[in-house]
Amino acid sequence: MTTAMAGQDSSGSGNSASPVSPKSATTALEPVSDLVIGYKSKAQEAHSETAVRAGISAAAAKTGLKLSYERRLSVGAALVSLGGARPAKDVTKLMDYFRADPDVAYAVPNGQMQPQSVTSPDDPRFPEQWSLTEAKVGMNVQDAWGTTTGEGVTVAVVDDGIAEHSDLDANVIQGVDLLSDTFTANDGDGRDDDPSDPGNGVKEGECKDLEGKPLPAAASSWHGTHMAGIIAAPSDNGNGIAGVAPGAKLEPVRVTGRCGGNDADISDGVMWAAGEHVDGVSDNQTPANVINMSLGHPGECPPFMQSAIDKAVQRGSTVVVAAGNRGGNDKPVDASQFTPANCKNIITVAATDREGNRAEYSNFGSVDIAAPGGDMRKNVGDGILSTFNSGTGAPDAENFTFEVGTSQATAHVSGLVALMLSANPELTPAEIKTAIKANARPIPPDKCDGGCGAGLADAAKTVAAAAKGAPGSGSPSDSASDAPSDSASDAPASPDAPPAASAPSDGSGSEGAGVGTDLSACLHNSCQVEVTGGDTIQLDGADGVDELEINSVSANTVDLTGTSDSGSQNAEQTAPGTSQLNDLVVDIIEVDGDRATIRLS
Repeated sequence: MTTAMAGQDSSGSGNSASPVSPKSATTALEPVSDLVIGYKSKAQEAHSETAVRAGISAAAAKTGLKLSYERRLSVGAALVSLGGARPAKDVTKLMDYFRADPDVAYAVPNGQMQPQSVTSPDDPRFPEQWSLTEAKVGMNVQDAWGTTTGEGVTVAVVDDGIAEHSDLDANVIQGVDLLSDTFTANDGDGRDDDPSDPGNGVKEGECKDLEGKPLPAAASSWHGTHMAGIIAAPSDNGNGIAGVAPGAKLEPVRVTGRCGGNDADISDGVMWAAGEHVDGVSDNQTPANVINMSLGHPGECPPFMQSAIDKAVQRGSTVVVAAGNRGGNDKPVDASQFTPANCKNIITVAATDREGNRAEYSNFGSVDIAAPGGDMRKNVGDGILSTFNSGTGAPDAENFTFEVGTSQATAHVSGLVALMLSANPELTPAEIKTAIKANARPIPPDKCDGGCGAGLADAAKTVAAAAKGAPGSGSPSDSASDAPSDSASDAPASPDAPPAASAPSDGSGSEGAGVGTDLSACLHNSCQVEVTGGDTIQLDGADGVDELEINSVSANTVDLTGTSDSGSQNAEQTAPGTSQLNDLVVDIIEVDGDRATIRLS
């Protein structure tokens, strides 16, 4: 599956992974070269390389495919090579074979991601940065700078690296190259600690579209370099442009190259950016406060990508993702059909043009917020100017250029998050999401067909709210479901809402659980948590349960087991409904596919 970076159309040994229902991805949509297999936490394969290899060998013998074990992802899943691109029907049969194994939590394609920005060959030198300043359609950034310019915050640019540029270098810190394929990497080797962008230009036929058809030649995109400038180009060097958060630091995490990048490398990039260990490279000494993902492809959120995002959020990183650029197609696309825009625990960003409309290319609907992405169909200056490079292949002279896309919109919001965290470092990802939506400027329905979330992000109002320390107090908050709101205001936050549990939330009113998450505080405050099959919740034993394991979530039913020194007790409960394990009361509030909202008391 080819993942597109937000702007350019798609063409072309650790802990066990957090599992989802095998029904979450039933078919392959295109030729696939690799699968990612996740195992349930108690499965032998979750902890044994030997068991993984044995299972893959058995699958190869059964299916006749040339399967090989490549490596274990940082979230614990196994990357399996299919020996080259295989037809979608063969891949679907293979996934069904793995899913029939009761120890397998999921089997999904390792999709390919591409940048989500629409490029332009024009290279104006001194453009107007309307996206930051224009009263009706800009983000009102200059007024926010009266509070902060982003000092003390690190933003990871999960992209194709950053090329040297005098208008960026002062803010770029050590990053990493996580591309595992040497052709894609285009730098002569695999993973290493050098995240510089060597260029991703390709000859005709080197890349293929979703149907396997050869694509024309393309020049290097310098996509990560363009994102970096929008987020945090310094404002005090007199050298071109200013980023939304010119005082923040930029951490390049290179995960895409020639023909894009794959989901497995990108999920490792999210993990590394958040401070998790990733084999083959040095550990991150400056975990990112913000993770910018201006990339995507059509399809469901891969379970291992969701696991990586969940771990990043649990570590305190706010993840900002492009909605995708399929809005102008013959069959426009809701962001819910694009990944990682449809993953949970993120901020999904749509794009607007210089007239305040939803940009014609932007996905819509299931998004949280909109930000300037530009539209150059009438005028090149209506695009978003940022740092660039003149090289069509390898790096050449630095320059500036205009581009458009939900990539650019996403970079604007990542810069805004950096400003918020500089003004108030105690903010959680959930509070950040709530504040951005609560302080947005509404977009009239006739200017955003399909829905643009809460409206256009307003930096001045949002940073002012963040600085006051209560960004969501007395203002709109997210709805009870995880789906982003399309309206400018949701129901007010409850003044007597219980304190948050130790695990970070996606802002949906329920906390996210996980493997081994300590939610004893949630227990005593009777708060809600969102869980999926394989989650293990640690409790304090006061109600006769030391550990609550969510065995499965499916068919509107939750199967769970409570264990303590005295033994275990199992329950299977449909939603809505209540089960009791010893003195622990578990209310099943609702089930949505492979996830359930429960309340412990």
